[in-house]
Amino acid sequence: MKFVDLLNKVSDLPIFTVRFLSAGGNLAQIRLQINRWVKDGKIIRVHKGLYILAEPYRKVAIEPFCIANNLKRASYVSLHSALSWYGMIPEFVPAITSITTGRPQAIETTLGRFDFRHVNKKYFWGYQQVELKFGQTAFVAHPEKALLDLVYLTTDGDKIEFIEELRLQNFEHINRTLLHEFVGRFKSPKLNRALGTIKRILDQGEGVEL
Repeated sequence: MKFVDLLNKVSDLPIFTVRFLSAGGNLAQIRLQINRWVKDGKIIRVHKGLYILAEPYRKVAIEPFCIANNLKRASYVSLHSALSWYGMIPEFVPAITSITTGRPQAIETTLGRFDFRHVNKKYFWGYQQVELKFGQTAFVAHPEKALLDLVYLTTDGDKIEFIEELRLQNFEHINRTLLHEFVGRFKSPKLNRALGTIKRILDQGEGVEL
């Protein structure tokens, strides 16, 4: 494969794999060519088997959520990352945090840090495919699930102090019916305890007289 052939295949993709390039071809030969292009600075290795074009050759910007989904296929973006994306917390979140049923892992890449938190398969739900920029998509937790994932996976996450320190905002993103449904589905005493605090903060933010 010539580099121009590579560009024709992947210049519109945010990320690509060796196996994608080798479809119908010689996998070993493709690997050798990929390694040469990495050394030449034409492509960048993000993680094992995952690559992006170097900036001069790239036609589309890269959405971090899309990268996160590709680093671990069985995953969705959640916790602080999803809450920040929805505008529900004011802080900038430097690392992208996702939920996975696989092993927990922190992956440092040229595109930033990606953290994966493990949950039991029975908690792997409550996410949706969202539209990002440049025609890219990613699986991201519903706002309610992102908040509950955070509380559930954080030590003392049900404490009033922790929930208040999140400084939740833009409450219109929270569907109370869905919030109650998700808490019930977790069957977690910890989340049942946290629900009262969350409801109080929502009421205050919506101007409900307590």
